[in-house]
Amino acid sequence: MVRYALAIFTSAFLLFGVQPLAGRYALPWYGGTPAVWTACMLFFQAVLLAGYAYAHAVASRLRPRAQAALHLSLLVVALAALAARASWTGSPLAPGDGWRPVDDHLPVLRLMRMLAATLGLPFFVLSTTGPLLQSWFARARPERSPYVLYALSNAGSLLALLGYPFLVEPWVGRSAQAWGWAVGFVLFVLCVLACARDLLRRAPATSAPESSTNPGAEAPSEAVTEASPASASQRPGVGPTLTWLALSTCASVLLLATTNKLSQDVAAGPFLWVMPLAVYLVTFILAFSRESFYARTPYSVGLIASVVLVTYAHKEGPALGLGWQVLFHASALFTGAMVCHGELYRRRPAPRYLSAFYLWVSVGGVLGGVFVNLVAPAVFTTYWEHPLALAACCAVAFAGLMRRPKEETSVARTQRLFRGALLVGVAVHLPVLVLTDLDRVRFAGRNFFGVVRVLELSANDPQQHQYVLRHGAITHGWQYIRPERRNLPTAYYTADAGLGLALAEQRRLRQVQGLPTGLRVGMLGLGVGNSATLMAAGDDVRFYEINPDIIDLAKGQGGFFSTLTDTPAHVEVVEGDARISLEKELEQGSRQFDVLALDVFSSDAIPVHLLTEEAVALYLQHLAPHGLLAMHISNQHLDLVPISLAHARAAGLTAALVARDSDGDAVASSWMLLSPDKEFFGGATFSKTRARVRQLVLRGEPEYVWTDERSSVLQALRPRAQGPAGANPNVMDAPAQAQVQPAQPVVQPASP
Repeated sequence: MVRYALAIFTSAFLLFGVQPLAGRYALPWYGGTPAVWTACMLFFQAVLLAGYAYAHAVASRLRPRAQAALHLSLLVVALAALAARASWTGSPLAPGDGWRPVDDHLPVLRLMRMLAATLGLPFFVLSTTGPLLQSWFARARPERSPYVLYALSNAGSLLALLGYPFLVEPWVGRSAQAWGWAVGFVLFVLCVLACARDLLRRAPATSAPESSTNPGAEAPSEAVTEASPASASQRPGVGPTLTWLALSTCASVLLLATTNKLSQDVAAGPFLWVMPLAVYLVTFILAFSRESFYARTPYSVGLIASVVLVTYAHKEGPALGLGWQVLFHASALFTGAMVCHGELYRRRPAPRYLSAFYLWVSVGGVLGGVFVNLVAPAVFTTYWEHPLALAACCAVAFAGLMRRPKEETSVARTQRLFRGALLVGVAVHLPVLVLTDLDRVRFAGRNFFGVVRVLELSANDPQQHQYVLRHGAITHGWQYIRPERRNLPTAYYTADAGLGLALAEQRRLRQVQGLPTGLRVGMLGLGVGNSATLMAAGDDVRFYEINPDIIDLAKGQGGFFSTLTDTPAHVEVVEGDARISLEKELEQGSRQFDVLALDVFSSDAIPVHLLTEEAVALYLQHLAPHGLLAMHISNQHLDLVPISLAHARAAGLTAALVARDSDGDAVASSWMLLSPDKEFFGGATFSKTRARVRQLVLRGEPEYVWTDERSSVLQALRPRAQGPAGANPNVMDAPAQAQVQPAQPVVQPASP
């Protein structure tokens, strides 16, 4: 038993532990968008399906000696593939630079090809382990129950998922994780070798292939062998098969849509990836462990309450604390997936058809991934799949409630019909999650990088009449429609906000020195191009933007925005991930920017790979001798001041935090300005501003630093949400924290 237990536990731990690691490797190359994880999930689901099909075919068609020979050969090939990658690239799992995207054409398929090339074979081998080794154990020791092995598999999966964001990601670098995983894979291979020896020693060499009636081969729990609703002699037809597909697909869509929703408003990364997956796995374990774990009445009531809470969370938006958002969405995912999996288990076939049952359930999971990654972006202009999945779960719960029990009192019948009516009611109102402001939407577009909408606001007030760009739930800029107001600095780019002050002080210093006042400016992030209103004749501005829809809108598509064409400065727009573009330009020669501004958001999520130590070092190589780095760090959920200060200290720069409150055309914002000149923030521009300007220094060593190898949004989470609600409620009013020592506003520059 021990060898089988260790092999299955290790395989499950490695199988789920490598998933967030693979996503972390892919995330920086695809703009840090939440869609990276859902694309990875599609790959994992597809390979798991292939692994289950392989295990079923091997266990049911081959004799023990042939099974062992084939599977051990596959293990040797997978181990050789890992060794070859480690020898060629220096890492057993890291993708080489050749997998960097050269364009944005079909990013989902390119990402899946990259995953297949880097870890496809080892992942496939791991996916076969659970059902195959349970089959071996049942054959070698028919007197022992194999179901404890399934429990160990679940324990390994959950431990890997929950341990990664808390115990691994914040403290262990990606390279060390990859090598540790490879060592674990070697241990796994040795355990499987021991299991194969046990199989060949105990199982008769001439025994027939395993019958599909053996529950140990496929069943995930002992309860599967209980009396099944289906007749043992009745083969499931098209109807039951389509029902299995529909239920498993619905649960899969809800899982991926929930992950997208949570990731878009904080930051895409393992911390918010593994929670939904863990909840989904728990529902599968509970529903398939025992029929009594799923009762229609309490879960239908829970689903109604959860949908109401999710609707409330959508209404509140990012102003609602992260903890509440996670709790509400997790409750909806748990109740919805539990309804689907509970009804799925109740419709399980007789034991002899379990292998086909689980294969079709796996197919449904893959179909859910295909729908979210490929179909939904092509069909919908917003995230319709989330409310649709919740509505489908309500429909499943409703159908279950409508199955009248054999004995039912009139009171119970009334209560049951009332719950059904509530389910219909909340399902009908679910479109509010995507139909908000529909009457004001003038443009909506969706691609791999998210949902972009243009809204027309204040149409009855000529002075405030404007077009607004929203990415997800966050306003990314606006422009007034009246000709005399079209080129007013607005939002986060007013003259007395962080970027405006940095540009003005650079111009003043150049004027004092008798130099031309034209500046070379780099802007990472475009939005509607509001920052162009701060530029002057003689300025040379280069924008870096990854989303083609945003580029088209900023250049005038639809006639909504015109700041890029109205500005007197010379403007260029570079399409693609900003960091990759800057790296390519550095190979050809530094741009030498006087001001380089980091203003990149995906909804309210800041791509972490653009705030690491290596990224900041790249930015500094592109600065002129007295150039300044401006970092827009406004965020409702993450405190980015300590990270910014750690980078400033490492580079020997002086740092100042510029906080601007909402007022008139200005939206509350926080900018961290980093300059090589200690006297820069003592200039006249900063002494006359209404914004709060504080020079900051670290006291002692930083508690953590984000690098490409090691970073975690968990480290930067605020204890609670701060800042008022509004178009951009992500206000950080220069908090004095334990590791930060604020100086008085612009008196004497603090030493870095």
